[in-house]
Parts: sequence; C-alpha cells; structure tokens
Amino acid sequence: MRRPRLPSPRSLRGRLVLIAGLLATSAVLLCQFAGLTVLRGWLTDQVDDRLGHFRPPDRVYSDIAADRAMPPPDPDSALPSDYRVYFYDEDGSLLHDSLGGGAAPGPLLPRRAAELRLPVGRPTTVRSEDGSSGSGWRVISYRGPDRMRTVVALPLDTVDGATAKLLWLSLGLGLVVAVGVVALGNGAVRLGLRPLTRVERTAQHITEGALELNVPVADPDTEVGRLGLALNTMLDRLRTALHRKEASERQLRHFMADAGHELRTPLTAIQGFAELLLDEPGMSGRRRREAHTLIAHNADRMSRLVDDLFLLATLGDTPAAHREPVDLLSLAADAIATTAIRQPRRPITLEPLATHPADPGRGLDIVETPGDPHQLAQVVGNLLSNACTHTEDDSPVHVRVGTGRVPDGVRPGSGRPLRPGAPMCVVEVADNGPGIRPDEAARVFDRFYRATPLGRPAAAGPGTGPDTGPPAGPEPGSGLGLAIAAAIAAAHGGRLELDNRPGVGCAFRLLLPDTTTAPNDDTDEPGEPDEPDERYESYERDVPERRQEHR
Repeated sequence: MRRPRLPSPRSLRGRLVLIAGLLATSAVLLCQFAGLTVLRGWLTDQVDDRLGHFRPPDRVYSDIAADRAMPPPDPDSALPSDYRVYFYDEDGSLLHDSLGGGAAPGPLLPRRAAELRLPVGRPTTVRSEDGSSGSGWRVISYRGPDRMRTVVALPLDTVDGATAKLLWLSLGLGLVVAVGVVALGNGAVRLGLRPLTRVERTAQHITEGALELNVPVADPDTEVGRLGLALNTMLDRLRTALHRKEASERQLRHFMADAGHELRTPLTAIQGFAELLLDEPGMSGRRRREAHTLIAHNADRMSRLVDDLFLLATLGDTPAAHREPVDLLSLAADAIATTAIRQPRRPITLEPLATHPADPGRGLDIVETPGDPHQLAQVVGNLLSNACTHTEDDSPVHVRVGTGRVPDGVRPGSGRPLRPGAPMCVVEVADNGPGIRPDEAARVFDRFYRATPLGRPAAAGPGTGPDTGPPAGPEPGSGLGLAIAAAIAAAHGGRLELDNRPGVGCAFRLLLPDTTTAPNDDTDEPGEPDEPDERYESYERDVPERRQEHR
C-alpha cells in the first residue's frame, strides 16, 4: 500500500519560502533548546551545590539510636523550608518522620536501606512520592554511624518552573519567527526572483510565436543572468536554424518549380509532335522525318537536363570522393579540342595565366592539383560551352592556365571566400562578348538562372519558352552548367569567380588549391619565360586538323 504524500508547494517561490521558514524556525528552536539545556544544567548545579554543603548534626544520629525515632525539632536550629532529611536506622529501616516538612509529597525512597540505589555523596534525581510527572527531587545520600544512612533532598520545582517558562517562550518565539519568515520571505523571494519571472514571461511569449524576442539579462554575473545569456544563445541558434530551414524549403520549392518548367518544355514538344504523328497517318515523309527529328532533339534535351539534375543531387556539399593528381593544362587542351570541333569558326586560344597586368606570363607549364579528372574536365567544358553560347560564332575565347595566389578582398563568385595569399591553381575562360547585365551578374551561379547579355531584353523567367523546333543558333542550355561547375569547385575545396566587364566580355576563373606550393613560399620572380611543354607545341597545329576531320 502506497503511503500518501504530503502536499507541497508547486511554485519555486512557495518552495523557497517554505524551506526558509523551516530553516529559520528550526534554527530558533535549536538555539532555544540549547539555552534551555544550559539553564537547566546551571540551576541543577546550584541545587547540587546546596546539597553538598548541608550535613545533618551529629546529635541527631545519637538521638535516633537511643529512641529509634526522630527527635522533636529544635526551634533554634530549624531547617530551611525546602529541605527534607530522611534517616535509615541501624536495622536499615526508613524512619517515618523526617526533618523539614511541608504538605507537598516528598521524594520516592525505598523502605529498606538495602534497596537504596543512591551513590554516596553524589546528587541524583528521583521522582516524587505521588508518582506524578511533575517536579522531582534532587537527593544526596550520606553514611552515618552504626550503619545508619541519611538522605538529603531538595525539590526541583524551581528548576522545572524556570525551564517550563523558557520552553513556552521558545515555542512562542519559534512561531513568531516562522510567521515573520513566511511573510517577509515571500516578499524578499518575490523581489529576488523578479528577473527569473521576466525570463519566464519572455519565454511564454516566445512559445506563443514571438521568436524575435530575447530574454532580458540584468546582471550577467548572477545565475539568472547566465541563464538568460544561455537562453539567448540558444534562441539565436534556433532562429538561425529556422531561417536556414525556411530558406532551404524556399529554395527547394523554387528548384522544383524551375525543374518542372524546364522539363515541361521538351515534354510538351514531344507530346505535341507524337500526337501529330498519330492524328495524321497520311503525313508526307519529309514532315514525318522533321517530327521525328524534333522528338529526338527534345528527348535528348530532357535527358541532358535529368543528368544535370542527378549530378547536382549527388554532388551536394561533400568533398570529391575520388582524388588523384590532375593536370589542368591537359584538361584545358582536351576541352578546347572538343569545343573546336563543334565551333569550327571560333578562334580558341590556350595561354599562360598572367599573375600581374604588366606580366605577359611565363609560358605554358604543367599545373597539377588533386581532384577528380572527370568532374574537373566537366567544369572546364561547361565554362567553354557557356562562353560559346553567349557570344557570336566568330568571337574569340581565351583559356588561361597557371598558378597564383588569392588576392585580398572578396570577389564575386560562388562558395566561401578563400584565404588571401593562399597558393591556387587557376583556369580562366574569358570571352570578348557583350558581358552580363550588372544587376544579373550576382545570380549567374544560381540553378536554372540564365543571365541576359547586354543588348538583349531581359528574360521573363528561368526558362526560354516552349520549343517548337531546333534552335537556330547555339542552344541556351538548361541554366545548370555554371551551378554544376560551382558545386564541383566547392567539392574540391575551391571556388568559381566571375570577372564581369560590361561591353568588353566576361572571365570565369576556376580556383583550386595548389598542394605543390608551401604556404610561406614567395611568388616566383618574373624572368625568362619557360619553354612550353612538348605536349603542347603542336597544339595550334592539331586543332585545324581535328576540324578538318570533323568536316
């Protein structure tokens, strides 16, 4: 059977007041009890001192031995009224009469001396004859001549009265202290817990939806102040997490809407031409081939879009899983050769990177960095494809490869800024096109965003409208090329930057960590340009041959 629990205050203030009241009352009662014990001991010592200084006269013993009875009291030698003296005769029997007297019952003494359990010469407390729980007697025993015994007694009513009065005084004082502590402690605790009450009210408002509030901190050196600082830190992190969650959900909704818009365009074209083939079985062969061509073109476009979306999903924010030394110069040469086949009229040059505007460069040289060669090749290919898409067919494109250091200041780009002065491997793709509108340059790395070149009207949205046939010029793409390139660069610990020069052109720079250069190494001093690597001596000669083979 479970024992019932005593009711206790539920609030912290009530518990503090109850604990303070109990402690204060207990302290007062303990002090009063200690004083009561000391006072009773002192009064008892006074009684013992009086007993120790009293001796019955010797002639009393001789009178008792002769008459076997108490002699009549002598008026000249009367005892004080509070003393009692009892005698045991030679046979050990208690005499009926005693010295001293009074109506009050005397101490409870045995009838035979053999039964007397009192130590000789040492005061002892015994009960009264009536056996009540009232005042007792303080007695002391002495040995007389001829085996007689004497017991001298003094009442303890004075001691008991004084201690009783002090006891009632202690109880009354304890009650007054308890009431005072509860009354005054309630106000003191309420005043002391006022900062915690403000924290409680603020927390209640926050739970009701006011997330912009902060907990008031009056004194950071107190427990409540430190609690407020901890709660404010937690609220800041919670607000940051909620903002990130809202931004992530908003980006996800925009991403799904843009992806649906991009996929709907080729799907609409495929559905339309497929229905056209079904509804007109007597269509001429030329129109049928044209419809099949458009279906195949839009299906290929949709397939490339799905591949790009899958690549973006798999890249995420994790570093590249596969790492090996990659020669960026070789990747750039292969990307130029592949682009030159698709763009036979466009001049594309491979140049060394100039570390200073007045420095023409030191010549082509191998530039290695750890990474995934396939992903880095896709970055260079996407940058070249982007430059060819937004410029005229005969507009030149310059690809520059080299090493350098991250300059001071934050430049427009994707990902986190790199540490200034850190050695980096750089691949730069620059064109001589019209550039990008300044108000759109900051969004070129967003998914499904297509910047509008200068001189053209701004696009209405992320898409380009429904396709009704193959594009007349270079296909504008899905708007994911630069986003994929930026994600790959971030996965390799690098960054993709944009140098927008309206009216002159654009330059995209891929910055990757250079592990071959120590952080404290100085930049090489300009000197005689190095001889180009033998693998690239015939590069300008090979490109026209590849174009001819393609034709």
